[in-house]
Amino acid sequence: MVKRGGLSTGDVAAQYKYKNTVVDVKVDTESNISTTLTITDIVPSTKTIASFKLPDYNSGKLEVQYFHHHATFTTAVALNQSPDVDLSATLGTPTFAFGAEAGYETTSGKFTKYTAGISVTRPDSCASIILGDKGESIRASYVHHLDQLKKSSAAGEIARKFSTNENTFTVGGSYALDNLTVVKAKLNNHGKLGTVLQHELIPKSILTVSSEFDTKALEKTPRFGLSLALKP
Repeated sequence: MVKRGGLSTGDVAAQYKYKNTVVDVKVDTESNISTTLTITDIVPSTKTIASFKLPDYNSGKLEVQYFHHHATFTTAVALNQSPDVDLSATLGTPTFAFGAEAGYETTSGKFTKYTAGISVTRPDSCASIILGDKGESIRASYVHHLDQLKKSSAAGEIARKFSTNENTFTVGGSYALDNLTVVKAKLNNHGKLGTVLQHELIPKSILTVSSEFDTKALEKTPRFGLSLALKP
């Protein structure tokens, strides 16, 4: 549940599993019903996902994912009269990876998005660079684990929008209080402070409490969020 001003929103979700099929259903406070059907290994090493949202009958989407030891490929097609097509691919090893994605609009014959990125992962750190927004933005981030058990970590990120020459610097960190509880915090140069507390109530079921403050305008009402993910 999330509260913004005097408005509260929330979701109720359920999941059903049978052999290689998973059905997820979610109902929100605006009476929208989202349903996702996932079937694994119709063809070896693939996953097929069909989703739709009621009462929006044009929201249907079909997605096919293919997995390989050093690569993944995904194709998603909207199920309507003028479908958009999304393509993505990732290649790499546990140490180095390269990925790219693109969106194509069939009615106009134009690309709606294209993004590319690389990442380097080491036992105690991870760094990545992402070129997004059709080449209009670039984001570089670095995460360093401060201990061998990875209970605590520090992170930094630099983002730039070329069209507005706007730069955003963000620093953050996370710390595991115990095996079930993690706290996270981040602060950017615009004064936005975000905090998250996650606690595993029972195996695979996580309670998350989040907040966001504008440290440069403390008179503004902070934003708070609460979510509970239950898995069988």
